[in-house]
This record gives sequence, C-alpha cells and structure tokens, in this order.
Amino acid sequence: MLTLNYFINKLINAFKIKITMERKRYSDMSEEERAIQAQQEITRIKIPRDREIFGIVEQRCGASRMIVKCLDGKTRNCRIPGRLKRSLWVREGDVVIVEPWEYGGDAKGDIVYKYTKTQVSYLRNKGQLDKLSELEEF
Repeated sequence: MLTLNYFINKLINAFKIKITMERKRYSDMSEEERAIQAQQEITRIKIPRDREIFGIVEQRCGASRMIVKCLDGKTRNCRIPGRLKRSLWVREGDVVIVEPWEYGGDAKGDIVYKYTKTQVSYLRNKGQLDKLSELEEF
C-alpha cells in the first residue's frame, strides 16, 4: 500500500512540474499571446449599480479632484474619497464609475472605481459602453 501512494505522489509532482515548465514568462510572449492572457484574466467586472454611472475623466484639477464627463450627458466635478486616495491612480481619458452626490448630484460626485484597458475593451465588446463612444465623438 505504501508503494502505491508513493507512485501516485510521484505522478502528481511530475505533472505539477510539467505544467510550470510549459508556462511562458510574460516577457517571452508575443503581443497576441499577451492579449489572449489578458482576456482570460477577466473574470468579474464591476458594473454600475443603483445611482452609479460610467464616466470619462476629462481634466485633473488637483487635490484629488477632477472633471468627469458622465454617461448621462452631465459634466461633474468629482473627487476621489479618502479611503481610495492612495490606491486609485486616475489619469485623463480613464473610464471610471461615478456616484453622484445626494445633494448637488448634477454637479458633483465621487469616483468609485477605475477600469483597466482590457476591462474597457471587454465592456465595449459586450455593448455596455455604446453611449460612451457617442460622447467621445463630441
């Protein structure tokens, strides 16, 4: 019985080594292979809920504030909340989720989440950002 367990463990370890040997490093991959890997990494994407909406950062104003063109056609002066200041780095042209304020919601809001490039392309392919491309034309 001991020998059977020994051989099973040997096979499992050999299989693990084979899998790690076949994997390429990111720097050794071609652009197509990188794109395929990026597509596979997308498992869950945060989608706006309740009062949240998509937006594009137009201008950075300083002090963690920026002007965002939202999907509902309004331009809001948005800020990054204190709990996200250090972890959320936003640039002009980034697609973000904006949560309008209860008071002054047409003019102000909070940036809740920032999408990566692969997430944006995935959302465009799924049709979530159709209105966003119309806003970029103007």
